[in-house]
Amino acid sequence: DVQLQASGGGLVQPGGSLRLSCAASGFSFDDYVIGWFRQTPGKEREAVSCIAVRDGSNYKKDRFTIASDNAKRTVYLQMNNLKPEDTAVYYCAAGKYESPPRDEPVGGFFFYTFERAYAYWGQGTLVTVSS
Repeated sequence: DVQLQASGGGLVQPGGSLRLSCAASGFSFDDYVIGWFRQTPGKEREAVSCIAVRDGSNYKKDRFTIASDNAKRTVYLQMNNLKPEDTAVYYCAAGKYESPPRDEPVGGFFFYTFERAYAYWGQGTLVTVSS
C-alpha cells in the first residue's frame, strides 16, 4: 500500500524554524515528485514546495527549502523565518514524474504546483506560528 507519513509539525514562535518530514513507502520513490501543500480553513490547498526525487528538479516558496534523502525514502521541508500566516495543515503528496496530460494547460515542472498532479496524499501535520 502507498503510504505518505508527514511529521514534524508543532507550535513555533514567529521568526523560528521547523523541519517537516514526509516518509514514503509502497511505490517506486525515484519515479515520483514529492510535493508539500498547505491548507487553512476555508481556503484551497496551496503548493509550498516540491521535488523530483530522480533529478532534484524543484519548486519552493521563499523561506522554504526542500531536500530528498533517497536512502530513507524521505523528503524534508525546512521552513525558516516562520510567520503567523504560515500557520496551516501541511500535507505531503506524491505524483508520477512524467509529462503532463496532453490537454493540461500548465507545462513543465510548474505542473507539480497543482493538486491534480498528485495521486497520493498523506494525512497532514499542523504547523502553528504564534507567540
